[in-house]
Amino acid sequence: MTGERLGGRFVRLWTASTLSALGSGMATVAAPLYVASRTDNPLVVSAGAAVSWLPWLLFALPGGVLADRVDRRRLMVLIDWVRVGALVVLAAAMLAGRAGVALLYVVLFVVNTGEVVFRTAAQAVLPAVVPRSRLERANGWLSGGTQVMQNMVAGPLGGFLFVLAAAVPFALNAGTYALSAVLVGLLAGSYRGAPAPAGRRSVRAEVAEGFRWLSTQRLLRTMALLIGLLNVTLTAAVAVLVLLATERLGLGPVGYGVLFTCMAVGGLLGSVVGDRLIAAITATWTVRLGLLVEAGLHLALAASRSAAVVGFALFAFGVHSALWNIVANSLRQRLTPPALMGRVGSTTLFLAAGGNCVGALLGGVVAARFGITAPYWVGFAVAVAVIAATWRVFDRSTVAAAYAEPAPEAPGPAVSAAAGPAA
Repeated sequence: MTGERLGGRFVRLWTASTLSALGSGMATVAAPLYVASRTDNPLVVSAGAAVSWLPWLLFALPGGVLADRVDRRRLMVLIDWVRVGALVVLAAAMLAGRAGVALLYVVLFVVNTGEVVFRTAAQAVLPAVVPRSRLERANGWLSGGTQVMQNMVAGPLGGFLFVLAAAVPFALNAGTYALSAVLVGLLAGSYRGAPAPAGRRSVRAEVAEGFRWLSTQRLLRTMALLIGLLNVTLTAAVAVLVLLATERLGLGPVGYGVLFTCMAVGGLLGSVVGDRLIAAITATWTVRLGLLVEAGLHLALAASRSAAVVGFALFAFGVHSALWNIVANSLRQRLTPPALMGRVGSTTLFLAAGGNCVGALLGGVVAARFGITAPYWVGFAVAVAVIAATWRVFDRSTVAAAYAEPAPEAPGPAVSAAAGPAA
């Protein structure tokens, strides 16, 4: 089984995902640059972050319902073409000198709404594209492609292209989405989660069904809650990292950027070797050691004045983050019934996004009230508490059983169905 190949369908899916990550990364860099060129109002500038995060809270859960109701491949293609249209309008308005900040924010909202549903559908499609035994390798490759393009290549490239002309990064982003739509459209087969039910139920009822199923799965439930909670402390830490870097570590803008590079390099390494490392030390110890790394990161940020120590801690966290995502995604794809894959995945995304939003606000409040290192001490305390509370959840027998068992059938009349063609 370990010798099974990922196959041509995965190559198309990976290429589409990687191209989209490159385009999205360029637009992410170019958007605040464009806003800053039009206004110096901090509230207007910071509104871009809110516009980018809001769709995750509004549409993650209904997006999961949609991904379970329709053919996921066709849904992904439709989303890509809608995003192409929105970005073409924006780029054309910029070239004509008629694009205001309001238009940019409308387009960002449309693009990020599409990203919420697209990512949910893509995660649900993956188990039908690759053999079950290769899910870790596939998730690692997807994560690695995103790391390289979005976190390493897109930043400097997007800034350079913006200098040439503000519209160029957005026009190229439209091109990457168009290529993604073509590649995803070439995936053979049907990727519908369930046959259409005789009587359509409400979105609320279907969301609740996903929540109920997840709540019965101790392993998946714990991982979903952990990602939401740990995202609170992580985002709080990153929100004030620029102040820590300048005030305590004595770094300038370049040094501050290098800290993120350390994390991105760690993430790339974890993505590339993730499946082999997880196989060597087991998923149980991958998760447990990752929680220790999480605690260590906050401790280093709170206590150290050495840029080298902080850089290494961020590198180690990048490796952990990639490995955690591989394990979490693969376990969810192994254990979730195909007909519930979209809703269970979107519930996890919703919890993660909620943690990010709360953390972004909390970091500044805690630092302003108790000092710049306070968010990191809080993060360390939370991580230690999490380790103590969840250590036994990830025991070898429980995780081994999850890897051994096929995905169960979902309950209820509306969720009986096909996962798509075998890889």
